[in-house]
Amino acid sequence: MKDRLFTPSYCCILAANFLLYFGFWLLIPLLPFYLKEEFTLEEGIIGIILSCYTISALMVRPFSGYLLDTFARKPLYLLAYGVFTILFLGYIVGGALLAFVLLRVAHGLAFGMVTVGGNTVVVDIMPSSRRGEGLGYYGLANNIAMSVGPMTGLFLHGSLSYDKIFLVSLCTCGIGFCLAMCVRTKPKPRIPRPAISLDRFILLRGLPASLALLLLSIPYGATTNFVAMYVESIGLQVMPGLFFVLLAAGMGVSRLFSGRFVDKGYVTECIHYGLFLVIAAFLLLSACQPLMGWYPASAKACFFIVPVLQGIGFGIIFPAYNSLYINLAQKNQRATATSTYLTSWDVGIGIGIMSSGIVAEHSSFAMVYFVGAILSTVSMIYFNHIVTPHYRKYRVPLN
Repeated sequence: MKDRLFTPSYCCILAANFLLYFGFWLLIPLLPFYLKEEFTLEEGIIGIILSCYTISALMVRPFSGYLLDTFARKPLYLLAYGVFTILFLGYIVGGALLAFVLLRVAHGLAFGMVTVGGNTVVVDIMPSSRRGEGLGYYGLANNIAMSVGPMTGLFLHGSLSYDKIFLVSLCTCGIGFCLAMCVRTKPKPRIPRPAISLDRFILLRGLPASLALLLLSIPYGATTNFVAMYVESIGLQVMPGLFFVLLAAGMGVSRLFSGRFVDKGYVTECIHYGLFLVIAAFLLLSACQPLMGWYPASAKACFFIVPVLQGIGFGIIFPAYNSLYINLAQKNQRATATSTYLTSWDVGIGIGIMSSGIVAEHSSFAMVYFVGAILSTVSMIYFNHIVTPHYRKYRVPLN
């Protein structure tokens, strides 16, 4: 018989993770409007202010991995979750621009900690024999929130004030915090570690995989942030929001089965086959511009195929990559492994956002996505020839 996955604790942390990301994504499409309407800021300044969140989250992740591996994980996870929740109250009571900037920085720090903490705690409470499947469902909660949250926020924007919407996020995450408190974890054994060691903050065995992952996340960042501008620039008559709905749907469907293949040992194989779909998606996305000049109907069909392929591809890749990092780490390095995985992904997305704007300014967004296909191909070749042998040599038996 299979080890039991859907325990009360696992169900609670799934719901807590969904509510955390729902509260997060609820505000993402609204904050640019909020800054423009409340403080009359230009778009460039708005982008800089909002980027503080990502930068602070990125900076805290290596340290959060160290803390979660050194001390009891659940109390730190709850502390970060509680701080993340309470900070929504600051948006309601604060009214100055400086206060908003400081809140975003603090929110990013809490988000960087709570995401690493949640990813680590969920690994601790699930059976190792079903780790890939469990991580797949855990990530599915993120994808559903990513799909539902922005639509809900935009819907509420038309009928509620910003303070009331901030209150909705506060209540949502408050319920999630209560569910997180219900998660039961086993006491973490005290294992001595070196006084000064780089692998307290970075999983050194995961560095080869980090380069492959970074190359893959660069075009992903370019897609999620600029696909709407790409649609507008080529005159494609579609709703860009549907792209993200189809992307989340593709991820959701693939996560339902991909984790099971990971649990059967096909970690590198899942990443390899997922990369084929991602490469094809970026090539099709770059082809939309020339197709608009030849066959506009084909361009529209091509555009809607892209997020489905990307969603399925990344939905296969994500739980496999997460498991790969966990399998390269000792039991007392799980949080470090998770933070290294998330940091590599975030660094690539940041590079993708900055570089794609420059490439598009001097060429076109079609070229951005064609370069993305090339980077994904390089990532696949490097993964097959360097990362896969490294993983097979250094992976740790399931624990």
